Amino acid sequence: MIKSAAAKCNLSVAGFLARSALAAARDLDRTSAEIADEREVLIALFDSRRRLGWAGSNLNQAVKALNSGAAAPQLEAAVAAVRRAANTAHEAATRLIEHHSS
Repeated sequence: MIKSAAAKCNLSVAGFLARSALAAARDLDRTSAEIADEREVLIALFDSRRRLGWAGSNLNQAVKALNSGAAAPQLEAAVAAVRRAANTAHEAATRLIEHHSS
């Protein structure tokens, strides 16, 4: 589990453990599970931000093609990608809000 979390954060295992220890030392009232869960949510938010940018770019290209009278076969896929990324961002933000309000 630690190796997987470190990889998701683009850190070595040692770097991940060091960051986790520092985060725990800064806030002794939170458990390591809470800190890890918050980090997972933040990673999901940043990932969805990246995906929204990519999907939005594809959506703009499809709309540009439609406006010029061309076909846009990628339109449905672009809209679906925007929806998926937006849903992921919404779910992650909701988890973060719920975590901070409890």
